Amino acid sequence: MFHLHNVPNAVLAAVGAALLVLPGLTEAPQEPEPQRSARDVRGPTPYAAIENEPPPKLIVDDPLPDLLNQGVVWIQYRTENVRIVPVFGKAAVDVSPRVGHLHVRVDDLPWGWADASDLNTVDIAGIPPGEHKVLIELADANHQVFPGQSKTVKFTVPATASAPH
Repeated sequence: MFHLHNVPNAVLAAVGAALLVLPGLTEAPQEPEPQRSARDVRGPTPYAAIENEPPPKLIVDDPLPDLLNQGVVWIQYRTENVRIVPVFGKAAVDVSPRVGHLHVRVDDLPWGWADASDLNTVDIAGIPPGEHKVLIELADANHQVFPGQSKTVKFTVPATASAPH
């Protein structure tokens, strides 16, 4: 038979201290977070027009540092009040919910590209060492940039960056 009076006080104190830091033993149970609806997370359904749609918005993060030293730039973005889809042309401008795509241009080069993938990350490889900038624009289905929805991201690829593969 095991009796607590046979256990040294130091051991009892250590066990007691360990029990105090175990989660859930000294705290009241927490209420689970309410589940967010599909509409809350994904936005309105594309099957119904939206009356008085709010203006579109482009939110762009700074480049992720993960692969800059290899000349790879990842820039995450998200949009509000516009769906990024591969739908183009004048007839698609009046679609509701609104549709659009991104225009991407690197270092003021005379060429750029359109991105309609909605992968939430612009991915550019082979950027040489030095200071650079990427212009990301949110455009409608007819390639017109939504007013005020252009973001320029500046970054530096380190001099130690490896050559493009």
